[in-house]
This record gives sequence, C-alpha cells and structure tokens, in this order.
Amino acid sequence: MKHIDADGITFIEPLSGTGEWYYGIGYEHGDLYEAEELYKMGEPVKGRSLVLVHYPDGTVYRPVPKEEGKYTTPPKYYEGGIYLIRVDFPQGMIEIVRFDEKSHETSVTAEIPLNSVKDCYNLGLTTKPLTMTRQCVGDNDFEIVWPEKVKFKMDDHDSFFLRDGDKLYFSRWHEEGDGPDYNYREEIVVRNLKGEVTDTFSGDIQLMPNGEMWHLK
Repeated sequence: MKHIDADGITFIEPLSGTGEWYYGIGYEHGDLYEAEELYKMGEPVKGRSLVLVHYPDGTVYRPVPKEEGKYTTPPKYYEGGIYLIRVDFPQGMIEIVRFDEKSHETSVTAEIPLNSVKDCYNLGLTTKPLTMTRQCVGDNDFEIVWPEKVKFKMDDHDSFFLRDGDKLYFSRWHEEGDGPDYNYREEIVVRNLKGEVTDTFSGDIQLMPNGEMWHLK
C-alpha cells in the first residue's frame, strides 16, 4: 500500500486526456463563484488547496500555493501541460496557469482582467485548443473569454463540455411524460463559433488518454 501525503485531501480523480495524472482539490469556500461572492461581501477568501499526483509512483506536486485572496478551478490536461484558472480577487486578475508535466515548472500562460467577465459563474477551461469559457444556465449565455471573444445564447437544458477546433459540444437533456410514461434522455448538440447548430446526435462523448474522442451510443 502506498501512503500519499496530499495535504489532507482524501479524494483524487483522473485528469481527462492522460493516464498519468490525478488531481485533488479542496473546497474551503465551495466553487470559484461562491468564493467570489464571499469576497464581494467583504469576507476573507483563504485560498484553495490543490495537489497533482503522478501515477504510478504517487509523487505529489503543488503547482500553485494556497494563498489568501486567490482561488483556483479544477485543472485540465492539454499537450503536455496541466492548466488551471487562478483568480486573484484583490488584484482583479484572472490567470491561466500551466504546470509542465516534464519539467514540473509552473508558468502563467495568460492574464485576463477580472472585470472583463460578468462574474466567475461556471468559468472553466476546455480543449482543444485550450479555451476559457463561461456559461450562465439561468440566462442561457455562453461565452468564450480566451483566446477569442465569442458570445451567444444556448437553448434550455444545454450545458457546454468540450471544444474541438471550431466545433463546440453541448449536452442537452430532455424529460418527457409522467409516472410510468416518464422518459429522460440526453443528446449532443454541436455548434460553430457563431452559435449555429451544425449537428445533433444521441449518446455521449468521452475524451481518451491519447486525446481521441470516443462517441458512446
């Protein structure tokens, strides 16, 4: 049995797109949006713990320290790097941070002013290419914040989950009937960067460790 010192984090999960890396993250203030709300109310944001664990050796890395006033998102793997969003609330800045899986060095890929987004609700990273998005289900707004600027309305029950070049993949759920006739189903909706629907099909998409997309139907 391996004993892993993960700073008290007792749950790790695999990073999609690689078979070598796992991450564990603390939820001291909930998610990023909840931390933002606390900061706006004048409450202290004490930071967030994040560890990366390499398989199979179990080595633990801490790409960014837990710092007061800063909060991070769960990471994403892309082309040899592990990326995360770190918001510095006092400085009003959003950073995209990269941890190199070979050199184990941390660098800042991009800096975006915090006031360039309405709020941090569902702010996250996706691939490919590496993209920072924001979606507000209540208003049905979808945005690409970086590297392009894109904004359009989603349909009800849509949730964005993956980009592949100029294709944006959304999961859409449906509820039909009631009682014994109740039926729940999901489908994939593909849009271009203008927000136009270009394809719709049933099933789900899984990103494999080699970066290949598998359609499960």
